[in-house]
Amino acid sequence: MKTIAWDIDDVLNDFTRTWLERAWRPAHPSCAANYADLHENPPCKILGCELSDYLASLDAFRQSAEARQMPPSGEVLAWFERHGARFRHIAVTAVPIAAAPWSAWWCLRHFGRWIRTIHVTPSFRSGENLPEYDRTKGQSLERWKQVDAMVDDGPRNLASAESSGVLAICFPRPWNEASSDVAAALDRLTTL
Repeated sequence: MKTIAWDIDDVLNDFTRTWLERAWRPAHPSCAANYADLHENPPCKILGCELSDYLASLDAFRQSAEARQMPPSGEVLAWFERHGARFRHIAVTAVPIAAAPWSAWWCLRHFGRWIRTIHVTPSFRSGENLPEYDRTKGQSLERWKQVDAMVDDGPRNLASAESSGVLAICFPRPWNEASSDVAAALDRLTTL
């Protein structure tokens, strides 16, 4: 049975769009950027902010009740309902360690029927003193040795997965150069 690794934020859900619309723009009413404008990640230049302000806003939102109530991606959930039982699944997420319990809770709440393992490759924040095991998702996948494909929206994460011998499937988002739409990306998984 093939194993698929899934990113949580912006693959299993619509995290960045929800954060932009429900946290960033209400706190910054002069911000005219729309979700489709976010062609960079991090989008600090587009939003006109410092990286520290961007990360603080993301981190606060990740731990909010609003983020916990964010719905899963309808297309991805429908794929799991049709094809999920044909594969094994893990989640591999890069969030700050303080937000990891919330990400895991959200993932298990919506996808726990299929995803039963959640691996965190911490996104380090200033002042944290964490042991460093793996710097990239690809390094994490190397330890699993049995992951066949990874679905992610981050070009660096996809490149690290490929360098580890894992099929990288780019989930289309404004900040990446996906050559297909969501349906086509999910179809690639179905044919594994």
